[in-house]
Amino acid sequence: MLRIGRISYANCTPIFHALQQHAPCDNYHFTQGVPAQLNAMLSAGEIDVCPSSSIEYAHHSGQYLILPDLSISSSGAVGSVLLFSRMPIEELDGHSILLSSESATSVNLLRILMTIRFGYICTYSVSSLPLDKALQAAPAMLLIGDAALRSSLEVSGLFMYDLGKLWYDWTGLPFVFALWLCGRKAAEERYDEVSRLACDLVAAKENASGAFEEIAQSSPEAAWMGKERLITYWRDNISYDLGQRHLEGLALFYRYCTELGLLKDEPVLDLLNTDSERG
Repeated sequence: MLRIGRISYANCTPIFHALQQHAPCDNYHFTQGVPAQLNAMLSAGEIDVCPSSSIEYAHHSGQYLILPDLSISSSGAVGSVLLFSRMPIEELDGHSILLSSESATSVNLLRILMTIRFGYICTYSVSSLPLDKALQAAPAMLLIGDAALRSSLEVSGLFMYDLGKLWYDWTGLPFVFALWLCGRKAAEERYDEVSRLACDLVAAKENASGAFEEIAQSSPEAAWMGKERLITYWRDNISYDLGQRHLEGLALFYRYCTELGLLKDEPVLDLLNTDSERG
């Protein structure tokens, strides 16, 4: 039975909903968690496949293969990776920024934007404080996922910056926040099962794209986000593709991470071959 990590964020809901609706899932075991938890489980071999932070692949690329044609990306505003600030971003040079502990990818993206795009020197520290209390301790805080979506609906009087938009306006490329990764050991020992899952996930992506309204009707996120806003988020903010432009954006992200010393080396992008013959 393949062990699959399931991120409990709104951006993953359509793929998992469509997978469980349209594919035989008897041989799949799902484990829920936030990205940092599931990254650790994937690295330890406790799960086999997971939509995982892009930076996780870079840190341990020798352990993983990337499932083709799948990602969690944006070409412009992503809606769920947001910097909340008491002051304009132009005034944050020299200040401290608090960070969510849930995604190293978004944290590194923020460092790249602040250091390379804007030329600022900031300090960073992880905080579990709620946003209102965090902004009493520092002028800005990065939130991701559902916490960012919720706060964008609830807060007022703050500057709010979408990191997907900042990246796209700067580079003209999509930003790949997460990849679908499988452990190389699982791919080698259970190639047929992993390849079948990869195909099931691509089919789920295609099925989901035409069924956002139906999926939203049974999605728990609609209760606090509103059905129409949830559908708009899936349709207009999130890309589930992994095409050539996505791969170019991913490679550029890794290049900047290496420039800043966040990575030792730029990883080779190694995708799972889902053809009938390995090679």
